[in-house]
Amino acid sequence: MNYRHAFHAGNIADVLKHATLARILVHLGEKAAPFRVIDTHAGTGRYDLASARAARTGEWRDGIGRLWAAELPDDIRGLLAPYLAAVADANPNGALRHYPGSPLIALHLMRPQDRLVACELEPGAATALAAGLRRDARARAVAIDGWTALNAYVPPKERRGVVLIDPPYEEKHEFARLSDALVGAQRKWATGIFLVWYPIKDRVGPDRLAAVLRRNVTAKGAPKVMRVELEWAIAEAPGPGGLAGSGLVVVNPPWRLAGELRRILPALRAALGGAVGGRAKVDWLAGEP
Repeated sequence: MNYRHAFHAGNIADVLKHATLARILVHLGEKAAPFRVIDTHAGTGRYDLASARAARTGEWRDGIGRLWAAELPDDIRGLLAPYLAAVADANPNGALRHYPGSPLIALHLMRPQDRLVACELEPGAATALAAGLRRDARARAVAIDGWTALNAYVPPKERRGVVLIDPPYEEKHEFARLSDALVGAQRKWATGIFLVWYPIKDRVGPDRLAAVLRRNVTAKGAPKVMRVELEWAIAEAPGPGGLAGSGLVVVNPPWRLAGELRRILPALRAALGGAVGGRAKVDWLAGEP
């Protein structure tokens, strides 16, 4: 894989994905029983926003940069507080210099009894990830392909937890591979929460993913399947450009999550200002009207 998340860390897609992950972890932490976090494509775990890679794109400025400086209504700030606290924890001096990837966000919200398995195959990222997690007994970094990890580590011994699936989408058939892997993993761990991120460059891949999940994920055990999308440009037909937006699929979402995201998304659009000119939605692929 040639993908390097350092070019994109902290962008609008990361804000949506990590704010949602943080809300899921908050809900998991409301019960005393331990939970497991499985991050199939974990990256390095920490990103320097002043690095040459981050500076080349500057994507973080329209994402966490805008949100970090935004005046938020008190109720929205409360919903985003767990996520923003994880970002603050990565920047103890107060200035926004580093962005925490999903493993660090998870560790910030985990308790002593909870566990994290963070998987990364790319050698440089895997080395950095292992170094960053080495001192935390709750975490284990594994140099393994994310798709292999999804099959190997699901189900965990804990009955509760979340699997974050965030592949780079470099390969032509990644959407098809994603849908097959998710269907299989959900059938193995019916009580687990699955949080899947996907890019929106056009409507073809996302709509095919939704159709497969409507047809197959719901065939066994009838879990609830929620879809969340935030577009900053109109994406109707295939095109050669970059992201027009990003989406999330949440299988077995915590029961309050949909309502929270319906409040958070409009606030994110307002906080991100002119960077978001498309549309935002929260709807159900299965399990809810």
